[in-house]
Parts: sequence; structure tokens; C-alpha cells
Amino acid sequence: MADPGTGPLTRVTVPDLLPALPGETVGARVTRTLRDAVLRGTLPDGTRLPGHRALAAQLGVSRNTVVDALDTLTWEGFVQAAPRSGTRVVRPARPQPGAAPPLPLSDWARRALAGQVQDVAGTYAVDFRPGQPVPDLYPAAWTQALARRAAAVHHWRDAAGDALPDPLGPLETRRALAAYLNAERGAQVTPDMVMLTGGTQGALDALARAFLEPGRTAAIETPTYAGAHAALSATGATLHPVPVDDHGLIPAHLPAQATLLYATPACQYPTTATLPAARRQAVLDWAAPRGTLILEDDYAADLVHGTGQGGRAPAVMQALDPARVILLGSFSKSLAPVTRSGFLAGPPAVIQVLAGTRPLTDRAPGTLDALALADLLGSGAYARHVRRTRPVLAERHEAATHALHAHFPDWQVTPARAGLHLHVTLPPDQSAADVIGRAARGGVALGGVDGQEDTLLLAFAHLPPPRLRQGLARLARALHPPHP
Repeated sequence: MADPGTGPLTRVTVPDLLPALPGETVGARVTRTLRDAVLRGTLPDGTRLPGHRALAAQLGVSRNTVVDALDTLTWEGFVQAAPRSGTRVVRPARPQPGAAPPLPLSDWARRALAGQVQDVAGTYAVDFRPGQPVPDLYPAAWTQALARRAAAVHHWRDAAGDALPDPLGPLETRRALAAYLNAERGAQVTPDMVMLTGGTQGALDALARAFLEPGRTAAIETPTYAGAHAALSATGATLHPVPVDDHGLIPAHLPAQATLLYATPACQYPTTATLPAARRQAVLDWAAPRGTLILEDDYAADLVHGTGQGGRAPAVMQALDPARVILLGSFSKSLAPVTRSGFLAGPPAVIQVLAGTRPLTDRAPGTLDALALADLLGSGAYARHVRRTRPVLAERHEAATHALHAHFPDWQVTPARAGLHLHVTLPPDQSAADVIGRAARGGVALGGVDGQEDTLLLAFAHLPPPRLRQGLARLARALHPPHP
């Protein structure tokens, strides 16, 4: 880089202003134009810029705008003004191009990246992969509650004053949520046991970081929710797989010792099995002498559509041992994917730890979503919404099941009492990878289970019955094309 006091003095015409960015002021546009010209070499190092008035005329802006832009560029180090010498370009020294150095990733980052699950990319005529949004079932009451709370934003901001946000979330919402969980899920929860989250994945990450590390063991259902497996394994803890059968987790396969156990007793993910009472008690009896914390993911509790038990999922395990079981849940599937309203309910000592560590990440949950959720729960609108969705989900479940039986009689389809997908077991002569690949070439996306070559997952709740039947007919044509 030439020294501004001794380098070449070259008079040039400055470039035209770059196209304006949305919301960009004229001054910011001038600054960006000159900075870009310096970095690209259009204004070489040592170039003497025209005087303020001449530069303003060339750019078609006011002199004051140019003065402000040059002040900014001087502060940034791109130009330098010297007495009787004018303003000259100072091009920062830049490293020689070459191979980018390796990123200094931490062990946690390497483990987290290794745990990512790759999905089938692309755009499809029909997408049966789990995780599909179900927009036609989202309640109008939710958007209305958000609008009301947003309109009152100045009121609750003034009421809060200068107080820092509660890391557990608004007390109003925690009270409404505790009442709902106790009434609808048979939980044993008080507001001080509730922490609002942005969703189940964030809760799993917080719990894993707080209680797991290399040298510790976490027990986890196998197969299981990939996000849970990734969050727990990223800590470096040893993961002990606990197999499941048609009745869920098998207690006899629990390890001799574990810090945490992740389970989905109401609706096992992905098999949709329900853990019976005897096994639940066996799990609690195993955990008690070991001091193991149980993470109970109640992800499908509000998505029940099968018959029996009055249309409800079985009561949560948390009620049987509130001192040991941490209940996790989210409203993203029953309200909308953009809803950042989840929760965890656990022993006060656990909540205290999470509240103390939360400021390192997100400090507090989104207040607007939380307050709107309080309205929905407290008014009974959410419970009414859940009851209205059940017959719709049941109809779609039945349509998908019947179509699968008609087109693929050799596939074993497990009826689901809750949740938004079907679990399919393939016959021995078929593999999930081959079926998913052939389906994708035919414009149909299917889900699989990592490490299980005989299993498919098929979402059904996002499509009405006619589109389900059409989509599964298309899948049949993709897998069994007519012979020429």
C-alpha cells in the first residue's frame, strides 16, 4: 500500500452511484459507492479525490452529503485528508488469495455437524415427508390473539417498566399453561415449575448442555426423534440405545447408569406406540435409585385422533414422579410452525439451573407469542381448537391407511392414535433407500428412519383425503410403472 503522503497522485472521475438498496439513505449510498470503488481498485491507492463541490457535482448529491460520506470513510480508514493535499484513497492491505484456512471448530461443533440428518432435496409433486405444516387446521383464534396483544404492545411495555424480562417467560402464560397441563394432560405442575421455550429442540439443547458431558451416559429410545439424538450426542456423552417394540420402550434394555433418559411415552416417535402403565412404572423404578432425569417429550399430545380414552392421549408420566420427570412440549404443530411457543416443566431445582444459564443464549422467550398463548389457553379457545381438529385428522388418517392398503398390500402400516405420520414396515425384499429413491424420481417424497432399511414414514395430516388418494396413486405408479 502506497503511503498517502508519498504515493502517486492520480486525478480520476469517480464511478456512478451504485443502485440504491431498500431503505438506504443518499449518504449511505454515496459511502457504499466510494467504499466499493476503493475495494475493487476502481479508485487505486493514493488517488486524489476531487474537491467536495466537484465530487458532489459528479455524484449528483449535495456537498454536505459528500462531506458526511468522506468523514465516515476517513473513520473507516478508506480515505485520508491532508492539509493542502486534498483527500486521497487509502486502500487497505489485503491478504494474498489462497486456500481458506481450516475452521477451528470445537469438539461440540464437530459432533453437532456429524449428527445432522440429510434429507431428500428437491421439489416434489407430492411431499409425504414428516414435518409438513398443516395450515388449513391452524386456528383463526391464534392470529386474533397475536393481533390483540400486538395492538396492546405499548400497554404491557409500560406496565413492565424497566424490569428485565423473566428468563422463565411471562408469569401470566406460565399460570395458564400449568392449568392447561394439569387439566388436559393430567400433569402435576405449578407455574414456578414451567419455563417457556422457543420449541422442543431448544429445550433439548439447553438440558443436554446443562446435564451432559463426555464421560456421562444418556439413554435414548431407538429409533427416535433425530433432533433429540443430535442434541444429546453433541455433548460428547455416551448414548445408550434402548430398543422399542409395539408397546414402546423396553425397560429391560435400560443401562446400568444414565444421567438422562429421553422418551416419548404417549406417542413413541417414530413408531407411534403408546407406553403402557406397567412399563412406565418400570422406567420410574429404574430411574429413582440412579438419580436419572427423564425427559418426557409429549410432542403428539394434542394431535390425538384415534378412538379410546375419550379421544385423549394417556396422562403424562410427569404426574407419577414430578421430582424426576421433565415434561417437554411445543405448539408449533397444533398452532403454526412459525409459532415459537414451547415449554418444559420440571423440578424447581432444574428450572433454577436453566433460568441461570439461559442468559448465555436467548435470555427469554418471545413475549408476544407467549402472551397470545396465555389468551388462547386461558379462554379455552385452544382446547376447543384441538377438539375440532381431531375428526379432521381421523378422516385423513383413515384415507391414507385405506389407500396404502389398496396400493401396497404387502406393506405393514401401523395405525396411529396420535401424531401426523404413519409408520410403514416394508417386506424383506424391499429397502427404504430404494423405495425413497424411486419415489423421488416419480415426483413423490417419502421419509425414512436413520439406520432402519425396512421403515418408511409417511405424513398424512397436511393433505385432504382426495389429495392423499391421488398422491398415493402417484406413488404406486412410481414404484410399479406399467409394463410397455
